[in-house]
Amino acid sequence: MAGHVVFAYDIACNRRRRSIHRILQRWRIDGQQSVHECRLGRGEAEELYLQLVESICPRTDRLLLVWLRGEGPVRRFGKARREPIGLLRMFR
Repeated sequence: MAGHVVFAYDIACNRRRRSIHRILQRWRIDGQQSVHECRLGRGEAEELYLQLVESICPRTDRLLLVWLRGEGPVRRFGKARREPIGLLRMFR
C-alpha cells in the first residue's frame, strides 16, 4: 500500500546534490530545492532510501525520510550538528 513520504536533504557537494536531485525527480510527486514528496510503498521507499544513501557522504551530508500520517518509521542518515548551521531537527 502506497503512502506519502517526504525526503529532505542537505548535501555539501554540488555534484552529489545534483545526483540526489536527479534520483528523486524520478520518484517524486512534487518538490522544490531539497524537499521532495513521493508516493511510495514501504519496499519502494526502502529501495529509494538505499539508492540515496549510496550517493551521499555521512560526514558532511544529511538525509531525512518522513512518512506522512505515521505510515512508517522516520529514517535519518547522518548526524545532526549542534551548531546553528546544519542543525537537523526531526518532528513526528
